[in-house]
Amino acid sequence: MKAVMSIGFAILGAFAMAFLGCAHTVPAELAAARAAYQRSSEGPAAELVPADLHQAKMALARAEKSFSDEPESFQTRDLAYVALRKCEMADALASIASDQGTTVKAKDDFSTMQGVLVEQTKADLSQTRAALMAALAKLAAVKEEDRGLVITLSGSVLFRTDESTLLPEAQTRLDQVAEALLTSRERSLVIEGHTDSEGTDEYNRDLSQRRADAVRAYLIGRGYPADRIVAQGMGEGTPIAGNDTPEGRANNRRVEIIIQREGPVRTGSTQ
Repeated sequence: MKAVMSIGFAILGAFAMAFLGCAHTVPAELAAARAAYQRSSEGPAAELVPADLHQAKMALARAEKSFSDEPESFQTRDLAYVALRKCEMADALASIASDQGTTVKAKDDFSTMQGVLVEQTKADLSQTRAALMAALAKLAAVKEEDRGLVITLSGSVLFRTDESTLLPEAQTRLDQVAEALLTSRERSLVIEGHTDSEGTDEYNRDLSQRRADAVRAYLIGRGYPADRIVAQGMGEGTPIAGNDTPEGRANNRRVEIIIQREGPVRTGSTQ
């Protein structure tokens, strides 16, 4: 018991040093997880369910590392929330074990409670994604596709005709988009540039690539991780409207930002 408490105090001391040496505000979720772990490590969980308490400790360590590496990362809050839940699980399991006098029986009785907590965590993360969609929907056309959440920005809003330099007003729009995206910057992004059918295939592909690269560079400059975002020039090959009318061509001149669902970022330009 004393050894576990010593380890707990050592971890808390490290947390305090990290807090004092960091200019960033500690997220409320991380502060709550720290306090929960301190209570758990000083309570019956340390003796009755040490394996479960160790899982909570490891979860908190991952949240602390995320906060140290990227203080403003949305992932830090997610990891801290998971650590908090694990502390709560350990405390509840220890309480049942204490009442019934056996940890084996306690684990069986606790399985239902644990399932409820897991489902609640999933629901909370789902609400976060819904909030992201709502924020982006105010700025651009947003839709769910198999490849992920697709944000469509009109090319005429971002660039002058036949140019790949962002317009001043485009930077304001992208600032707002970046602010929303940064709440979930652990997700991989693909920036796709698209054109109408005017001009040669080669010219359109090059122009669309330069435009996608410009948007990628801007988002990176706003703080989105460079290794989480690629740019691809699609040229005129994937129209969303007919190219036989001015309106159709205008719709086809666009930039799409795809927030991928899972897995590694798709290959493409990273320059």
